[in-house]
Amino acid sequence: MSRILIVEDDAAIAVALEDDLRLEGYEVEVARDGEEATRRAREAAFDLIVLDVMLPKKDGFDVCRELRRTGVASMILLLTARTAEAEKVLGLDLGADDYMTKPYSPRELRARIRALLRRTTHESGGTAVINFGDCRLDFDRGELRRAGRIVATTPLEFRLLGLMARRAGRVLTRQVLIDEVWGRETAITERVVDNQIANLRKKIEPTPDQPRYLKSVRGIGYRFDLDVMTES
Repeated sequence: MSRILIVEDDAAIAVALEDDLRLEGYEVEVARDGEEATRRAREAAFDLIVLDVMLPKKDGFDVCRELRRTGVASMILLLTARTAEAEKVLGLDLGADDYMTKPYSPRELRARIRALLRRTTHESGGTAVINFGDCRLDFDRGELRRAGRIVATTPLEFRLLGLMARRAGRVLTRQVLIDEVWGRETAITERVVDNQIANLRKKIEPTPDQPRYLKSVRGIGYRFDLDVMTES
């Protein structure tokens, strides 16, 4: 049974969300402010944290930053009333896995939660091979094949594609890609990321200028399309 921590200071919203998720079969706990959320998330293992941004004592961005800094790996879904693009980018750069803007549809929220928890299972399972379309990404061999033939990739291209495929469905900002593929101390521009994505599209996409797998998320970054992928 997956364990979820709800972080919401509005009692009515918290109770409704808690009841809804318990009916879905999850084990649910609730924290009412940022400091309590940080403490509980560090003391106990949760598969997912549903984290409101506007909280007393410590806001959701600070909670997210602190949890990632201290090595908490739980999936984080941010709930925000802010619609500004910069706020969404900030949350993703701080380590959030997804976000929803209030008011939200309970049905969509449940779907987002299921998708995040599926990715938790995929990543923890140490998937050795990911298949998508006519492509096969083999992590043990360090090899990309398309229609059975090896596709030449640089080590950097393989790391970039592997990172995005393992986090399929999740929007990754350019800064996150730089930090995890090139390294935090590397001084490169975001344009370099765009160029590498363009190179990969030529190697894996049926129609590179109409990408099916490596999707752009305007103003934020990129997402590997989960719906057209299988694993083995």
